[in-house]
Order: sequence, then structure tokens, then C-alpha cells
Amino acid sequence: MSSSSRSVFRGPRRKLVLAFDVGTTYSGISYSVLDPGQVPEIKGVTRFPAHEQISGASKIPTIIYYDRHGQVRAVGAEAMREGIYETAEDEMWIKTEWFKLHLRPKTEASRHIANEIPPLPLNKTVTEVLGDFLKYLFECASSYIQDTHANGPDLWASVEKDIDYVLSHPNGWEGIQQTQMRQAAVQAGLIPDTTKGHARISFVTEGEASLHFSIQNGLPSGAMKEGDGVVIVDAGGGTIDVSAYSRNTKEVKDSFEEIAAPQCHFHGSVFVSIHARLFLDKLLAESSFIEDLDHIIRCFDKTTKLRFRNIEEPQYIKFGSTRDNDATYGIRFGQLKLQGTDVSQFFEPSVKCIVNAVIEQRKSAHKSISHVVLVGGFAASDWLYMKVLDSLKPLGLNVLRPENHVNKAVSDGAISFYLDHFVRTRVSKVTYGNFCHIPYDSSDPEHVRRQGNTFMSVSGSKRISDTFDIILPKNTQVSEAKEFRKPYFRESENRNEFKDASFSIWCYRGAVAEPRWKDVDTDNYTKICTIEVDLSHITLTPRYKGKGERGQYFRLDYDLVLLFGLTELKAQVAWREGSVEKRSPTKIVYDPDITRDD
Repeated sequence: MSSSSRSVFRGPRRKLVLAFDVGTTYSGISYSVLDPGQVPEIKGVTRFPAHEQISGASKIPTIIYYDRHGQVRAVGAEAMREGIYETAEDEMWIKTEWFKLHLRPKTEASRHIANEIPPLPLNKTVTEVLGDFLKYLFECASSYIQDTHANGPDLWASVEKDIDYVLSHPNGWEGIQQTQMRQAAVQAGLIPDTTKGHARISFVTEGEASLHFSIQNGLPSGAMKEGDGVVIVDAGGGTIDVSAYSRNTKEVKDSFEEIAAPQCHFHGSVFVSIHARLFLDKLLAESSFIEDLDHIIRCFDKTTKLRFRNIEEPQYIKFGSTRDNDATYGIRFGQLKLQGTDVSQFFEPSVKCIVNAVIEQRKSAHKSISHVVLVGGFAASDWLYMKVLDSLKPLGLNVLRPENHVNKAVSDGAISFYLDHFVRTRVSKVTYGNFCHIPYDSSDPEHVRRQGNTFMSVSGSKRISDTFDIILPKNTQVSEAKEFRKPYFRESENRNEFKDASFSIWCYRGAVAEPRWKDVDTDNYTKICTIEVDLSHITLTPRYKGKGERGQYFRLDYDLVLLFGLTELKAQVAWREGSVEKRSPTKIVYDPDITRDD
């Protein structure tokens, strides 16, 4: 779809939408000025401070230099200026890069990379560092829009107090990461810390943003017209995000549905450099050039890694001058020689990851898949593209890369997500549920085995605790409007215990098809969040205990109403007063402890 088939903006006044794509290694900004009666267009910021010499550059390095007092000294392209390395050394500045990976969910799949990520500066949290970077991106957007638009300063003045933001994140990020990103936006001064301020931020996964980009920049015609399934592979600096979609052919207006649970893997381009470093660390261990390893890796990143496309030819890392020679280690005239087969091994885990993920998506998808679209900065690697193509083409898959600006896919796609909203159905990545207690059944051997978990309820019935009540099974297609309701009740002799109610939402990430008990595969249960609600205004009628027990108690019957089909979890609590259903808004609180590195 081009902007020509986008409808005109019908808002009452001019609005600005900014999308910040904070990548592990590079970041970009896209935006749209929404004028009433006009068709919105997606534009990109293509000029950044200290990047002027590279006209049309759509991305800057995700790097911040802090001084010893924790003050920001250089960001983005400024942090790569000539001479900055020496200044940083002399003044003992701290270089902060790849900081986005500190946000990642601390699941088993991501634990192995903890030692590979450069540490955060002392006394700085990832939220504070991200806040500093978002503040910088905001300043870049402000300058660019004011400098390049007719009446730029007037335009900016008319929108700056009410800007909407779209923040993209890897497929594997969840509510806790979204909360931290929102906190960073507050710290950066982008929004006030109020409910209304928070609502000005939307989140989109990098996979879904990439789909929106691909729809406008080269989605295969089969996927657009016939509704064939397509896997979008967003290969970035830190993560490889894999998502599968198909067009909903029943609808006249372009709309897509997710057809497999999205995946997120830590095999982006920085891991090619990590494998290169491990190899060279071993190779040069006894050499005097081991001191230059950081510099050699930087040179590998800028040239060898990007140009590599032939396993037969030797590869060179040009890092020194003609005086740097050591034949023992393949160093001549300041160039380190590597075999093409060795360099290919640095890429191998990433290639395998993409191929396996695509095959898995195809296997678990709700529709057949025939196309694979490769986007993201890492997709620019011809070697990566060729190896993925070689593996997937024999399986009958059509693999392609959009021509224009694969590295702008996420920020442009994030604006399209805001404007066009193509995806209306998503697939659950995990099984969601709630631990609760149920009536004890003496004829059920599972109950008898857990007799130690039984108790007598306030109302006098025998119950068994720690059962997992599934609200949404894994790999289920969910529309945005679909509500998931589960009835629960709460009993207590004390009326005040109903005042501030809280409910926990858990997820199960393991292999048991229908998880039922907390004591089976315990480690794969994770608490997602706590839902808090004020119920003090609800009228409760006292009840009398049965089975000869004296006294009264209170009981509240309620439904937990959850919406999983949006890009952010939403929750409400519903109950009945007579024949009327009442609902109460809730506050979702994420537990910050699960985000810390061990």
C-alpha cells in the first residue's frame, strides 16, 4: 500500500507522530506531520549532528559517552567523530554501547549473553541510559523538522506540547520492558508522568513494524493478493526477530493477521563480531598485536564483516600501517589475513538461527507460508542473505530483500503501524493463566497426591491450591477486540480485605501441552504482572457460614477481563450488581526484579 491509498487525517488540529527505533548498534527516527484534510506521509530524519558529511544517512550509532560525573558528553555520530577516542581516553569518559540488550527479559534463552554485553556505567540504570538517548533523539528530530520544513519553527511550536510517540522493541520484549521504556520517555522529558501522558506512547514489535514497512516496500504480490503466508525476518544488531503474517482476504481494506507465535533470538550482527573476537583472541594470544584486539574488531566491523561474500577467497582486516608485520599470525603491511572458511563460521550461528526459525514458523503457522522477507541492517550482508536463500529455496520458499533502505524498516514501519494499523490479529507466544484454588476431588488421583495443599475455605468447603487456570493457551490467534474472561471469587470474614484487591497473571513457557499444577515444571512459570483494582465502592452483602459453622463472611464474584490481542496487555475487573454488569479500570504493575542480570 502506498500513501496514496491512505485516508486523509480527520483530526481537529495538526499533530506530530515521532517513531524512535533504538537499535542495539544503530538507531533511526521517522515521523509524520498530520494535517487535517491531508493524507499523512512518512518521512525520515536524514541529518544528524556530526553526521553532516554523510548526507541522507538515516541512522546513527547507538553510543553514549559519559564523563566521570555521569554527565552525557557525546551521543550518536558525535561519539564516532575523529579524535573523540583520544579525548575519551584522556578525560576518562565511559563509553556505553549495546545498552538496549540490558533491557531484555531474563529468560533462559537470553542468560548466555549476559557476559557478552558491555556493562552499564556505574550508578546508571538501563532506564536512565535509554532516557538520555531518547532525549538526544528528540533533540535531533526537533532540529531536523525545524530546519527542513517550510515555516519549520512555527510548525514545531504548533505541535511540540502534544506529540505522539511510537517506540519499537524486539518481539521478545514484554510488559516489563514496555514499562521501563515508558519510564525512560518520562525521564527524557518526552511525556509527563500522568495517565494522559503515558497514553501518548504506543509500542510496536520490530517484527510488526517491519511488516508495515514491507507492505509498502516490496511485499511479494502473492502475499498481498492471494493471502499467502509471509515470514518477516528483521535481522538487526542485537536480535533477530521472526514473525509470520498473512493478508486477511475476506476484508476489502488491507488487513493482516499474525499466523504464528513471534520469535526473538540473540543472534544479530554484534554476535558475528563476538565470534570474531573469540577467534582472534585465541589466534593472537601470544602475539604483541593482542593489545590491538579492540581496534582490530572495530576495523572488522566496518569493512570485513560488511563485505564478506565469498568463502573461497581470503579475507583481510586492515587495521594498522605498512610497518605492522608478523608472518606467524598472517599480518602483512597492517592487514590481518583470515581464511574465508573461518569468517563464514562467525556468521554460522546467525544463519542457522534464521533458517531454523523460519522452518519452525512454517510448521506452527495457522496458514501455509510461501515467502520470506529479510529486512534490518544485518540483512544488508550478502553472505547472510545468500546462505539463508541457499537453505530455504529448496524448501519451496521465496526469499527476498526489499531494495530500499532495509535499515529504515523499523522506524518507517512504526509510523505506518500508527497510521495504517494493518495487523488486527496476533498470536500468543506463551500460555497465560492464574494460580488459584479449586474444589478438592477425592476421586482424582492428582488431588489425592497433593493432599498437603488442601485447606478449608471461609465458607466451609475443602479446596486445593496451586492449580494453574489457563486463560489463553500458547499459539492461539487473538483478535484485538477479543476479551478473555475468567470467573473467580474471593471470600473473607473481613470486609476491609476487599478494598484493595490484586490479582497476579502468570505465564508458562515450557513444553507441557496443558500445564495444570505449579509443582510440575515449576521453573517455567513466570509471574508477568499484578493487576491492582480498587473495589472499596462495591456493595457486599454478608453471608452466613454453612455446615454448622457460626459467623458470617463476605464473598465477591468477579470476572478478570483481559485483552491480549493488542501490542500492550489491557485488563479490567467485571462484576454484577443485580442484573447490571459493572467494570473497574485496573493498574498493571510489573515486577522489576525479573529484569536484573544475575
